Amino acid sequence: MTRVIKYIFYDLLRTRFILLYTLFLLVSTFAMFQIDSDPGKVVLSLLNVVLMVVPLISVVFTTIHFFNSYEFIELMLAQPVNRRVIFFSEYISVATSLCGAYVAGIGIPSLLFGADSSVFTLLFTGVMLTLVFVALAFLSSVLTRDKAKAIGIALLFWFYFSLIYDGLLLWVVYTFCDYPLEKITLTLIAFNPVDLARIIMLLQLDISALMGYTGAFYKSFFGSHMGLLFSSSILLVWIALPLWLAMRIFSRKDL
Repeated sequence: MTRVIKYIFYDLLRTRFILLYTLFLLVSTFAMFQIDSDPGKVVLSLLNVVLMVVPLISVVFTTIHFFNSYEFIELMLAQPVNRRVIFFSEYISVATSLCGAYVAGIGIPSLLFGADSSVFTLLFTGVMLTLVFVALAFLSSVLTRDKAKAIGIALLFWFYFSLIYDGLLLWVVYTFCDYPLEKITLTLIAFNPVDLARIIMLLQLDISALMGYTGAFYKSFFGSHMGLLFSSSILLVWIALPLWLAMRIFSRKDL
């Protein structure tokens, strides 16, 4: 598996997209620190990039890479190599390259300008979201042989979790506002990794009042060590479940 990962990783670097992605994050982070030297305000500004741009790039790049590597995958399947080895090698290579670009692009300027705990939380949530949406992109890629349909499914995942789900959640909150919805809202947010990452960051920045009447409840739960463990566990489930489904489909699929 190590040799396969190494070959895929070198192939990813040759595309230069990873370098451009790193450069984009570097320039964005440096620009934020030039505008405001307060790390807390910079992290809050970068949060929009993490919640919107990082998942979008992860799903689009992963889906395109998977279909561009189709001939290589077929060649490897002709060899005595287990399908799981090929699948996990692809996932590890893509996820590692995107996570490395993200950590370098956000982390290097933050360390130069003085990082605090909120920056490390931002790095953690960005890495977790990258792993989640790379797994979702692999799931969309193995569902169909058509590249355009796969990209459409991947973009639908991003659009749903980044935009549509929040609208549905707000509709539930305002429709049943006369009832105690704190625990129900907490459960619903667990079904969206983007919202989960956003709440972790807002609580880390101690501005939970911006989340409305449920802010105090989230503060009491997510502000504790058990809350951080719970939220991290849910994000791990969001990584493992799509990856497991994609691996099962890929193992049984007739290429």
